[in-house]
Amino acid sequence: AVAAGFALGISRVDWLAIVLCIIVVSAAEVVNTAIESAVDLASPEWHELARAAKDAAAGAVLLASAGSVIVGLIVFAPYVLDLL
Repeated sequence: AVAAGFALGISRVDWLAIVLCIIVVSAAEVVNTAIESAVDLASPEWHELARAAKDAAAGAVLLASAGSVIVGLIVFAPYVLDLL
């Protein structure tokens, strides 16, 4: 996304959206890792609630990533269409 932003010369507002998405997905990944580590420590054996907690944390990352893809399409589509 950063390379595409430089290559396409996106605006400041578009940069803000891209940087925010990068930060949100990165933060979701950090929280997901923390939850998985805490669950593994608290419940080394398999447990349904441990699975549910890990799945929910992974789901948050998936939602953040999907939202970032949508923002990326909204930001980059006009620039790419102008090149065609």
